[in-house]
Amino acid sequence: MSRPPAAAVSESLLAFWAEAGVDAALLETTVDRIAEGQRPLAPRFAPATAPSHAPATVRSAPRPLAIETAREIARTCSDLEALATAIEAFEGCPIRFEGAASRAVFSRGPADAPVVVIGEAPGAEEDRAGRPFVGKAGRMLDRMLEAIGLTDRVFITNTVFWRPPGNRTPTPEEQLVCKPFVEQAIRLVRPRMLLLVGAPATRCLLDQTEGINRLHGRWFEWRTADGDLEIPALPTFHPAFLMRTPSAKAMAWADLKTFAERLNRPARP
Repeated sequence: MSRPPAAAVSESLLAFWAEAGVDAALLETTVDRIAEGQRPLAPRFAPATAPSHAPATVRSAPRPLAIETAREIARTCSDLEALATAIEAFEGCPIRFEGAASRAVFSRGPADAPVVVIGEAPGAEEDRAGRPFVGKAGRMLDRMLEAIGLTDRVFITNTVFWRPPGNRTPTPEEQLVCKPFVEQAIRLVRPRMLLLVGAPATRCLLDQTEGINRLHGRWFEWRTADGDLEIPALPTFHPAFLMRTPSAKAMAWADLKTFAERLNRPARP
């Protein structure tokens, strides 16, 4: 049996550590810290020597105008069809112009679903189809939901609506621009519970900084920005991560059973 190429192995390992919350790495070359400590300290305040032609903003910085525009547009959408049309016309998220297909990838599932599932971003197959979670990871997600009796009972979307170049993880800034639309979708569906798949979706929706290994299986309360809607939310592993890391499937199954148990719990009189 042929061995996988080194690049594929490295990519899978990096994805594993990213999902686990690792955000730093060792330097490629050694550093003599003792010698570094013996050097004279640099001045506390460096003189302002930036050239006059230096860029005024960092490309990845959030654009307040785009975020506020998204909020205003999302507020005007009284149903999911209007929201989908608004997202399709929205030009405030830079991913739209970085290689994604011209149409946005918004959602699939019934508008009155008791559960909203939120993932990270569309992939290549989703980009072509215009629907979220239709590739290999999507088919695995469907099997996961079927196992807990949620076939055709979930509304599925992502934190961003355009495929990031090279299937990279969307930046927090890109997620912030799209977040008002995600929030309005939840408002319109009004589900009983949220299932957040993967670290990027969990961090975006719950403003958490820990890795998914620490967050999965724990209950949180998601709230709208104005606090008028509050919904229980459970993070778990992304299906793509489970495909790369089969050893995590037992933990994901435990998360799903916890989710189903609370969803099916009889309502209080």
